[in-house]
Amino acid sequence: MTTVIFSHGQESGPWGTKIRAMAELVRARGCAADSIDYQGIADPTERVEKCVRECAGIDDQIVLVGSSMGGHVATAAAEQVGAKGLFVLAPAYFMEGYEDLTPDPPSMPICIVHGWHDDIVPADNSIRYARACSATLHLVDGDHRLTANIEEINKYLDQFLETVTG
Repeated sequence: MTTVIFSHGQESGPWGTKIRAMAELVRARGCAADSIDYQGIADPTERVEKCVRECAGIDDQIVLVGSSMGGHVATAAAEQVGAKGLFVLAPAYFMEGYEDLTPDPPSMPICIVHGWHDDIVPADNSIRYARACSATLHLVDGDHRLTANIEEINKYLDQFLETVTG
């Protein structure tokens, strides 16, 4: 079986609108779904450590899904948890003043979805990251939250899960 682990963004919670919608799709595909609660943890490194700890007891293949800072966290944790794939939304890569914190691309399938109108994390950051590691990149007519793009995101997530889990 496959377990999909969600990592939320800095200002959101573990079961926000996007994660609930994606978890519904994941469960309909026969996968398990869980979301890690990072509320109260501002340090990205501490969030990565928590993700690794939470995934340690999972005896399935793991797919990590993260949004914004959660995308950074999922990317940084992916190799450590032996993830089968990485699906990220508006990941906080190459943020001004924190460029050195951007994790190296893990050696697994990576899919990035980013909104053209993101005023928090520029779409150019995801383009740069995707180019460096040949990740699949979907640029959508959306903002940082991507809440208006949930249907589109689920289509990409479904395709990604089909690719990495068969």
